[in-house]
Amino acid sequence: MDGLWTLAEGVEAAVREVGGRLAAGRPVEPTPARTAAEAAARFAELDGPAAAELRERLSALHPGAGWVPEELDGPVPGQGEWWVCDATDGAVQYLLGQPHWAVTATLVRDGAAVLAVVHAPELFGAGRTYRAVLGGGAQLDGRPIAPLERELAVTVAATSQPPRVVDDPVALRRAGASLSAMAGAVLAVRNLGPTALQVAQVGSGHLALFWEYGADAGNLLPGALIASEAGAAVTDAAGAAWTAGSDSFLAAAPGLHADALGVLRAVS
Repeated sequence: MDGLWTLAEGVEAAVREVGGRLAAGRPVEPTPARTAAEAAARFAELDGPAAAELRERLSALHPGAGWVPEELDGPVPGQGEWWVCDATDGAVQYLLGQPHWAVTATLVRDGAAVLAVVHAPELFGAGRTYRAVLGGGAQLDGRPIAPLERELAVTVAATSQPPRVVDDPVALRRAGASLSAMAGAVLAVRNLGPTALQVAQVGSGHLALFWEYGADAGNLLPGALIASEAGAAVTDAAGAAWTAGSDSFLAAAPGLHADALGVLRAVS
């Protein structure tokens, strides 16, 4: 575990530097792109060099690990060590000049996350950084974190949709039905940008719970490790153990988890 924490410190330094350069290069005004192609081209100009730098630095820190492409189209490899990273998680917000985006880096071993760093360079001015190692707890800006218990009716819940959820009609239907169900059970439902960051915020109590339908391992792995190491309950929407191959996700403070499951179990 000590070795993983030492590695996590190096990963955090790399992620912070990449995030700092991205923040400095982000236009204050929303991108003027009018089409998907124009937006993608503009994003590639900024994200491409950042992703390359992140890969170079993390590969030097831990050269034995492979590299999973940023846009994960298939399952996370089930054997060996792999870096699963996103230089600009929350690309939409980034291009719109909003602060809700992050740089994420996750070391996956035999299909499960063992180290994760999520750095949001522009949150609260100076930025916020989550990190966790398997079996070693989770931290926010170097301080241990834990979820906060509240009654479901006074909580703020968050949700999102995987990038290609439109290709999964079952997940798309469940996302809509669960939004209606959860909106009637909590104080408010929000989508605050990057999935990894929102799940991590469950671990620190900034959000009470996060749920999602559809396969989304690349975005969920870092936050899931941080939330679970902080003490949150992390499962699929049916209450089974969540894995990178699951088709739904729920992270909640332990005292809220059963109530949240009750809401989601009504969605078939």
